[in-house]
Amino acid sequence: MSTATTKKPRENLTQKVIGQIKSQIDSGVLKVGDKLPTEQKLIVQLGVSRTVIREAIASLKAAGLVQPKHGVGVFVTEPQRSTQKLNLLLQNSKTISDTIEALELRLAVEVESAGLAAIRCSPAQEAEIFDCYYAFKDKKNAHEHTETEDFDFHVAIAKATNNQHYVDFLTLLGNKIIPRARIQAEAGIEPVADIDERLDDEHQAIIEAIADRDPERARIAMRNHLSGGAKRYKALARLIQRAQMVQNNQ
Repeated sequence: MSTATTKKPRENLTQKVIGQIKSQIDSGVLKVGDKLPTEQKLIVQLGVSRTVIREAIASLKAAGLVQPKHGVGVFVTEPQRSTQKLNLLLQNSKTISDTIEALELRLAVEVESAGLAAIRCSPAQEAEIFDCYYAFKDKKNAHEHTETEDFDFHVAIAKATNNQHYVDFLTLLGNKIIPRARIQAEAGIEPVADIDERLDDEHQAIIEAIADRDPERARIAMRNHLSGGAKRYKALARLIQRAQMVQNNQ
């Protein structure tokens, strides 16, 4: 097995911050009504960027765990019954079927996200999408894990809709979006050699459509990308099932 296949996937920074704050809430370190440290203090304490902190707070707000008060700060809120269901979206995908179901949910949202990005994105937002695309390509060419860059690419497209709800949705769903390396490692399955090449091609089709301001083509490209992802996870499920059968027969 190569070094690239054994390296532990780098956890998405936004999800790492969400997990740290949520852990403090769950353990009682942060109680209902407590004020979170200021944005600047969180940046220093957690060693991440302002963007990461803001996306984490947006996700926690969407889950009903915190409530920002303009000019005052961010406060821990009383959990609501509906929040318990939303909190399930903050947990890691445990099974491939869970990941496939999340992809079906994403199809209902991200296809339109790509279309809106093609219509609404500013030059700066388009540049960010391309930056994320090239960051993915650089990791792919270096034979390193690409999950974080893949996720960032999709978030950049969501930002380009200029509708914060799309960003909140993806950030909330973040842990479930791209767990392929973790699932493969836990199952002892070798990564499919050309998967990042296929993803690269699919990403390119999406960004070209957005750059051409062609919303329908962007929607089709995103649909093909996410549908392809579901097919790849189904194929991975069959590989894992086969590996388990072989192991049980030994």
